[in-house]
Amino acid sequence: MQHRIFVLLVMLFGASSAMAQGIGNSPYSRFGLGDRVDENFMHSRAMGSLGNSYLNGYHINIVNPASYATLRATSFELGMGAKRSYLESGDLTHNQWGGNLEYISLGFPLKNPLNSLLDKEKSPYNLAMAFTLMPNSTVNYNITSTETIDNLGEVERNYTGEGGSYKFLWGNSIKYKDLSFGLNLGYLFGRLEYSRNIDFLELQAPYQDRFLAEYNLNGFLWGVGAIYSKVLNQDKLDVKIDREAKVLSIGATLKASTGFNTTLTTGQFGVQTITSSLQYIDTVSITQDVKGSGKLPLEYGLGVSYYGGEKYMVGIDLAAANWSNYRNDADLTAEDNPLSNTFSVSLGGYYRPNYKSFTNYFKRVYYQYGFYYKTDPLKVEGEQLKNYGLTAGVGLPFVYQRKVSHANLGIDLGIRGSGSPISEKYIKLTFGFTFNDDEWFIKRKYN
Repeated sequence: MQHRIFVLLVMLFGASSAMAQGIGNSPYSRFGLGDRVDENFMHSRAMGSLGNSYLNGYHINIVNPASYATLRATSFELGMGAKRSYLESGDLTHNQWGGNLEYISLGFPLKNPLNSLLDKEKSPYNLAMAFTLMPNSTVNYNITSTETIDNLGEVERNYTGEGGSYKFLWGNSIKYKDLSFGLNLGYLFGRLEYSRNIDFLELQAPYQDRFLAEYNLNGFLWGVGAIYSKVLNQDKLDVKIDREAKVLSIGATLKASTGFNTTLTTGQFGVQTITSSLQYIDTVSITQDVKGSGKLPLEYGLGVSYYGGEKYMVGIDLAAANWSNYRNDADLTAEDNPLSNTFSVSLGGYYRPNYKSFTNYFKRVYYQYGFYYKTDPLKVEGEQLKNYGLTAGVGLPFVYQRKVSHANLGIDLGIRGSGSPISEKYIKLTFGFTFNDDEWFIKRKYN
């Protein structure tokens, strides 16, 4: 088992190179740390992103670390996503695909549930641990505008940005009877690069400006969560009137407003087009390795889920973040574009016709659905951006090394910034794998 842990941890750290930011063009990722990445894994995103109270014994939920303690088997998860964006600004439109690896995670119970069966004694508590590597935010944009200026002719301005931030999380959870507590400790790191160019298209060998800014960031993260889960028909289960447990779970999460460090480098350069090639001719100014700091917002959430045995689940999630307190010394847009507090609501669930069916595979499939509404930290012309969408997906069980695992396919149809100068309609396609193994930390018994 030690060999398995070593191999999977190497995969977790090695995956950072595979999480290079995907190709795309999101103009609003210019602000703050970029577009935030949803912490929910694919099986939860297909349900509108229910994470605060979601429990599943075979899937990892890092949104609420208290959920780790309900794992009944070791779970290794990875997810990938692709996005088709349709950007509109007046009469202008732009369509583009983008995508990349979204997360890689390993979670496992420290007390194998099979031990209780072997000992014929049910333990009142459970322990679990998880490791996760995933992007925290992404920056991908390439914006060009042109205008005509007297005596200068046509002038083109180009703005580009790329990079992002990542986080590595180590989570622990304990469950005693109906109450679970969990803690995520994390490390935040990344690199963001920005450029701004001005070109005079109708002048001969003009002097043109290039502005560059890039910074590294790093810091520590932590968040806590709690879940209360209650079996509502325990008395009937005790006398076997009902065969499946009806469970209500209530969860709450809090992510601390933690600080981070930055190292900023900026430069302004002069260039000229000489014999059809662009040449740097002057360094106007340059600053290197300027130390700074920043502060992330306080985030908190609340969720309620109801489970009708193994057949269905329905839930609601509420979340908010105090982005008005965001601060970043290296963010050159922060002073002119202050961020606003955000709020989100998600509704969703799944339906599973008959998980015990041997004759009909599709009766064992999870059929997932959801809806979400979010406000964005960014304001445009005094109006805060809105983001809403519909989700759907399937959880397809399959057998891998004699263990039941799942492939999770999902789709997200959404709109962001409707009515703003730049609106975005998008289609997200998500694909994830969950591999399970119930032989970790098991007591071996020989007769």
